[in-house]
Amino acid sequence: MGSVGAKSGKIRAFLARKGIVISGRLYAIDAMSAMAQGLFCSLLIGTILNTIGTQTGLAFLNDIGGFATKMSGPAMAVAIGYALKCPPLVLFSLAAVGQSANELGGAGGPLAVLIIAIIAAEIGKAVSKETKVDILVTPLVTIFAGVGVSALIAPPIGAAASSIGQVIMWATEQQPFIMGILVSVIVGMVLTLPISSAAICHMLGLTGLAGGAALAGCCANMVGFAVISFRENRWGGLVSQGLGTSMLQMGNIVRNPKIWIPAILASAVTGPVSTVVFRLEMNGPAVASGMGTCGLVGPIGVYTGWINEIAAGTKAAITAFDWFALIMISIVLPAVLSWIFGLICRKIGWIKEGDLKLEN
Repeated sequence: MGSVGAKSGKIRAFLARKGIVISGRLYAIDAMSAMAQGLFCSLLIGTILNTIGTQTGLAFLNDIGGFATKMSGPAMAVAIGYALKCPPLVLFSLAAVGQSANELGGAGGPLAVLIIAIIAAEIGKAVSKETKVDILVTPLVTIFAGVGVSALIAPPIGAAASSIGQVIMWATEQQPFIMGILVSVIVGMVLTLPISSAAICHMLGLTGLAGGAALAGCCANMVGFAVISFRENRWGGLVSQGLGTSMLQMGNIVRNPKIWIPAILASAVTGPVSTVVFRLEMNGPAVASGMGTCGLVGPIGVYTGWINEIAAGTKAAITAFDWFALIMISIVLPAVLSWIFGLICRKIGWIKEGDLKLEN
C-alpha cells in the first residue's frame, strides 16, 4: 500500500510540475470558451469578410476571408492550447493537430478538435523540456500523438456530433413549436453560462429552423439583460451586454437566480415565434447561431445565409418580411418581452434594486 501511495504521489507531483490539471471545468468551460474565440478569429471573421466582399465586389476581401476560414481548425486548437497554458513548442504544434482533427472530423470537426487538441496538449506538456533535444521531441510527440489520435477517433466523433445536430434540426422541422421553445431556451441559457454556445452550435452544425431558434434564444438573453438592467447600468451596460455578452450577469445570477427569469421567458416566446410564425432560418455559418447580437454576428449570419441561398437559386430575393422577421426576433421582441417580464419580477419582489448592477 505504501508503494502504491508513493507512486501516486510521484504522479501527482509530476502532473503539478507540468501544469497538467485534470479538470472538467478547465476542459469543458475554459477550453471551449477559448475555442470559440479561435472560431471567431477565423471562421466568423472570414465569413463576414466574404459577405462584405461579395456585396461590394471587392475581391480582395473574399481572398482574405477565404484564408481566415481555412484556418479554423488550427485557430481552434491553438486557442485551446492557450487556455491550457501550453509551453510555446506545444502551443505552436497544435496548429497541425487542429488541422487534422477538423479535416478528418468532417461536419462535426469542431468537437473532434476540442477533444483531440486537449489530449495532444496534455501529452505535449508531459514531454516538454524533459530532454536536451526539446526543440525536436516536443513538436514530434505533440503532432504525432494529435494526428494519430485524429486518424483514430476524429471521423466517429465528427459523425456522432453531426448526427446529433441532424436529429435536432429534423425534430425542429417536425415539431417547430416545442423544439422552438427547447432550442431557444437551452442555447440562450448556455450563452449566458460560462460555456460557449457558439462552439456548441458549430459542433452540432445547428442551422435551418433550429439555428433560427438558437439565435432567438441568444438574442433574448443578450438584449433581455441589456434592457432589464438599464436602470442600473445605463448606456454602458446596454452596449456591453447587448453587443458584448450576457455572461457579464453571471455573478449576479449566482447571487439571485430569479433575475434570469425575464430573459428565459422571453426566449421561450421568441423561439416558437421564430420557428412557427416567421420560419426564420439560420443558413449562414452554424457558429453564428450561438452568437446572438454579439457584434451583430447572429443577424449577419442570417443575412449571409440569404445571400448563399440566392446564389444557389433556392431563394429569389431578400424580402421586406425577411428583414421584419430578423429585426423582430433579434431586437424588438427580446427587448419588449424581457422589459415586461422584468417589470413583473420587480413588482412581485423577485428582482430588487441593484440586483442587476454590473461590477466595474
